Amino acid sequence: MALNLRQKQTECITRMLNLNQPVNATGTANEEVYKILIYDKFCQNILSPLIRVKDLRKHGVTLYFLIDKDRKPVHDVPAVYFVQPNQANIQRIMADTSRSLYDSFHLNFSSSIPRPLLEDLASGTLSSDSIQRISKVHDQYLEFVTLEDGLFSLAQKSTYVQLNDPSAGDREIEEIVERIVSGLFCVLATLAVVPIIRCPRGGPAEMVASALDQRLRDHLLSKNNLFTEGGSFVSSFQRPILCIFDRNFELAVGIQHDFRYRPLVHDVLGLRLNRLSVQGEKGGMRSYELDSSDPFWVANGSLEFPEVAVEIETQLNKYKKDVDEVNRRTGGTDGAEFDGTDLTGNTKHLMNAVNSLPELTERKQVIDKHTNIATVLLGEIKERLLDSYAKKENDMLVRGSIDRNELLGLLKGKGTKMDKLRFAIMYLISSESINQSEVESVEAALRESEVDTSAFQYVKKLKSLNASMASANSASRNNIVDWAEKIYAVTAGVKNLLSSDRQLALTRTVELLIEGRPNPEIDGYLVFDPRAPKSSSGSSHLRGPFKEAIVFMIGGGNYVEYGSLQELAQRQQPVKHVIYGTTEILTGAEFVEQLALLGHKMGLGTNVAASSH
Repeated sequence: MALNLRQKQTECITRMLNLNQPVNATGTANEEVYKILIYDKFCQNILSPLIRVKDLRKHGVTLYFLIDKDRKPVHDVPAVYFVQPNQANIQRIMADTSRSLYDSFHLNFSSSIPRPLLEDLASGTLSSDSIQRISKVHDQYLEFVTLEDGLFSLAQKSTYVQLNDPSAGDREIEEIVERIVSGLFCVLATLAVVPIIRCPRGGPAEMVASALDQRLRDHLLSKNNLFTEGGSFVSSFQRPILCIFDRNFELAVGIQHDFRYRPLVHDVLGLRLNRLSVQGEKGGMRSYELDSSDPFWVANGSLEFPEVAVEIETQLNKYKKDVDEVNRRTGGTDGAEFDGTDLTGNTKHLMNAVNSLPELTERKQVIDKHTNIATVLLGEIKERLLDSYAKKENDMLVRGSIDRNELLGLLKGKGTKMDKLRFAIMYLISSESINQSEVESVEAALRESEVDTSAFQYVKKLKSLNASMASANSASRNNIVDWAEKIYAVTAGVKNLLSSDRQLALTRTVELLIEGRPNPEIDGYLVFDPRAPKSSSGSSHLRGPFKEAIVFMIGGGNYVEYGSLQELAQRQQPVKHVIYGTTEILTGAEFVEQLALLGHKMGLGTNVAASSH
């Protein structure tokens, strides 16, 4: 069975909304109970892409509130709480029970509630004599946001900065790793699979993989564990592979401009939790949802923008033709064949027309939505020359260089400060050799446009450290500052970042890991099997091939990688299933802001705000 994270998480939420009772085939509980839903901001973001208001009504939820809002008592009604297990939420729950706001309390925590907090809850409700109001306490293991069938985010902000901060101590790094492991554990528990884990050696990827392996091993020893896929004899063919990477594995993808529809909408219009707001044709803001219920978005998200514009035109013409056909058949236009002699036939035409109206209306709404989005995008593309940025960045990655006049021409031309900064960093990453005078010209052009160069200086420092580490012998390596140890492979193999078919290094590596054949690129990757004795972790049966993969990027992912992995899955024979997840989904501008923050922490660059305007 294909791994469908969206479906699995929705099923868990549906069960929770029905007071954790079994749900029948129609997706509702056998006995309808009216209830109130209380959530915190984080859990609201989990629910938002999956559950609409009409779904809440279907499951008997009549009112819903944020936990930190003042609420009036509603007697004789149970309340379903869905919150993160933290001190503030526990205090609020204890206050609600002591005031007897609701008839009964069904507490659902997004991840496993720590023992001390559970004890606080027990003692607090005991002392206020309200413990009998708490019906059940559930650990739901749902602490992640699913945006599409194969796309999720742990919604953990600024992980890249925290992991690469030169001042971060071991304890802080361990806490971040623990948070990531907890989120990944929730994803695996929801899918009910124990994967084979692969990752490159060193850095955050190995730290997370090793800690997750230990967490799964410890959990599998408990009697009632969450994984029901069978015993340890399940062969690797039924189990997915989990490939863990760190953003430094391929820095460029987080920064570059992309000209495909889905990444462009996210990067330029700020798609968040599958929603965005754009200027409407008649003024005012229009809000749209873009998810798997939108057939145009699903079918055309990976196309280049000009192809999308053509597709919108094609769909519009097809719609007009179908409307004309309906009109012709029902006598809505001149020359109609409605002569009144064949009443049965005419009635049939009318019935067909009436039945096709909802479908036609829906199609028109989708066309109008994407026409509006594409119009706003086109305005931004022309205003900022985004097509030039995308093309030149891609050329630089493939060729490893760029003509100096082209480089400076774009930096002194149109585009926001952030566009220019991203382009300048892409020039740094893709250049095989650094030409000092050219770099100085780039810095001068950025200063001329009043761009904060901290992010540029940070990547320049990474690049020079990389070169030092590559050439330094082991004896002198200790002289390089400690924090450089965390940075590896930032620009290694940059020439191969985009092969002729524009395949990302991440996608190519995942393809090799899924196939599982010996290859020098992945032979050094670590293997963890939480179900096997530790001594046998390197055995050959763990190396695939695999039918299903989960790819996780630490430090921020994006729609470019997601699209690339989906194309890989479709290209395989037979078709494979690939889920892509990340600590947070970032636009190019958001990721560069994190690089700038690290630059500031190291005292690099200028202090002019790199606003995106």
